[in-house]
Amino acid sequence: MNSPIGIIDSGVGGMTVAREVMRQLPKEKIYYLGDTLRCPYGPRPIEEVRTYTWRMIHYFLEKNIKLLVIACNTATAAVLEEAQEKLPIPVVGVIHPGARAAIKNTLNREIGVIGTEGTINSRAYVKALRNIDSEVNVHGLACPEFVPLVESGMIDSHETLQVVYERLAPLSDFPIDTLILGCTHYPILAPVIDKVMGSNVRIISSGAETAREVSTLLYYSNRLYTGSRTPEHRFFTTGSSQIFNRLSNEWFDQSVKHIEHIEL
Repeated sequence: MNSPIGIIDSGVGGMTVAREVMRQLPKEKIYYLGDTLRCPYGPRPIEEVRTYTWRMIHYFLEKNIKLLVIACNTATAAVLEEAQEKLPIPVVGVIHPGARAAIKNTLNREIGVIGTEGTINSRAYVKALRNIDSEVNVHGLACPEFVPLVESGMIDSHETLQVVYERLAPLSDFPIDTLILGCTHYPILAPVIDKVMGSNVRIISSGAETAREVSTLLYYSNRLYTGSRTPEHRFFTTGSSQIFNRLSNEWFDQSVKHIEHIEL
């Protein structure tokens, strides 16, 4: 099936998921939309998140996508079930794949989750983890400073290390052995987070697991592209295309081209 996979996020963070989808499904064409104008979604009321997410969804439905990935944890918590019920195409979120990966990795059933206020307050990860293992202990922590750090490009600075160290300090009160990065922006900070948490804590990003779920759904719904091609991906942003381009190319594996500014 020649149609593209649509991936939506509140900003550039969802590119961590897009990168994994491209790696695992190199023939598939990806359309990515980051709502950088309104990023971050985490502090916003849930109805605002729903409104902005549905605007992105409708934009991509007009592009005839064959599968939708909601790569924003806050948006996943707000609209995934509704989107899965209403849309005629498969819809994948990032919370359940991340929860499955954490359950596979934990040895002591003590799992930390960091995310935006919206994601942590929704308790979506608590529900997802306990649906798999009712005995797991979940320790959630909102980290509202992290998304602005990523979107500003301040990844390797001493200030970033200090902010991450101070924000994650409360997790040291718990014997967690696994930490879920419950926001797709956070893997960009993974080296800093890993340094702060130490070698005894496994860091879980949902990107790879989400990409595996995309692959499985495409296969079982007969939507996989089976021809021969080097796909041309397209990237859309509601904010500055120049800033989007700079941030993406700083850590993306390949050059990001065809960035288009749109209004929603």
